[in-house]
Amino acid sequence: MRVLITGANGQLGGALQRLAPAWAEINAIDVDDCDLTDVPMLTARLTVEAPDVILNAAAYTAVDKAESDEELARAINAEAVAAMVEAMADSGGKLVHVSTDYVFDGTASTPYAPDAARNPQSAYGRTKAEGEDCLRAEDLLVRTAWVYEAGGANFVRTMIRLMKERDELRVVADQVGAPTWAMGLARTIWALVEKGATGTFHHCDDGVASWHEFAVAIAEEAHALRLIPRIPAIHAITTAEYPTPAQRPAFSLLDCSKTRAFLGDTPVAWRDNLRLMLKEEAKLG
Repeated sequence: MRVLITGANGQLGGALQRLAPAWAEINAIDVDDCDLTDVPMLTARLTVEAPDVILNAAAYTAVDKAESDEELARAINAEAVAAMVEAMADSGGKLVHVSTDYVFDGTASTPYAPDAARNPQSAYGRTKAEGEDCLRAEDLLVRTAWVYEAGGANFVRTMIRLMKERDELRVVADQVGAPTWAMGLARTIWALVEKGATGTFHHCDDGVASWHEFAVAIAEEAHALRLIPRIPAIHAITTAEYPTPAQRPAFSLLDCSKTRAFLGDTPVAWRDNLRLMLKEEAKLG
């Protein structure tokens, strides 16, 4: 099976390549290979590649910057997706698209099911929802949240850098979700593809955390692995004390029970996966 992975140099794109099964003939591309904002270029590339499946791990993810750059975010998060869907419709192929918890407004008190009503509150969330709307019934949508990977640009590595530099940190404690290791997400995506899944599925690591709780866990685990020399004081603050251009959902926990039941696997606790990622990070030096 010919599989095209977009966003090849990103966290998820790299994990998808690392975990690619033997039956997949992989071609991975990034912005240097094909500019997703150039729809004619993208369409021509897809015609030449003729993939059976596209794993779309590419996205505009600069959440705050998207507030002033919504056109570019839409071009990548929605218009490019529409072009991929059209190409797959013409060739009989399938698009596997990755989306986000930001399509929800964060006002719920129980985890969001795959069919829950969406109400994005940011430009990033709006453009990702528009991308979702492009999909056909035979395509696969996988929503996730708080993704991190060894060597990537993410909250975990930012925290480690700051913990090396500072004795105190202030981290938001009133936004709640679930951290997600990119390797676990990639493993789930490949399993869904292999089983022929269509429709909408959710994947996050098991459990719940605020950003503050996540930061405390990062400090404890990183210190145990000698990635940081000491555990700094980590103060809990409110979202109001750390204003950002984009509004973030206060509660964005995703209900992953449909995914786990479909695959028949066991969820992995987010802290267990954090520990595995940090061990990889330690190996990178």
